[in-house]
Amino acid sequence: MTPEQKSLVVDSWNRVLPIKDKAAELFYGRLFEVYPEVKPYFKGDMTSQGMKLMATLNTAVNSLDNLEVLLEPLKQMGARHAGYGVQNEDYDKVADAFLWTLEQGLGEAFTPEVKEAWVITYTTVAAVMIEGANAVSASAELQQ
Repeated sequence: MTPEQKSLVVDSWNRVLPIKDKAAELFYGRLFEVYPEVKPYFKGDMTSQGMKLMATLNTAVNSLDNLEVLLEPLKQMGARHAGYGVQNEDYDKVADAFLWTLEQGLGEAFTPEVKEAWVITYTTVAAVMIEGANAVSASAELQQ
């Protein structure tokens, strides 16, 4: 990821933060509308879930210059998601809903360059989470 791409992610995220509650609502609405099969993964209060999502994204954006600090927490998060039944292919569904949400929230500021920067960011985060999920699956298989 280039310094310019990091800057695009940070700048666009700073535009999302003031509307983070609405962004979370849009995200989950879109995710469940387009991919209803993922809804059973989510239990409990979606407002709280949205707050967790936005906090995680905020941490990721603020750690773009030091991704090492995110590796273990993201792997653990991926392992937890695997326990909820999340499959590797579900990360693409989340990416689709998330990019749509950014487009809605940013409007004309959601340029092709901003989109590309976010795709790189999300792909990196998702890859680490999938690694954590797959490690749990491999460990479970070895124990059987």
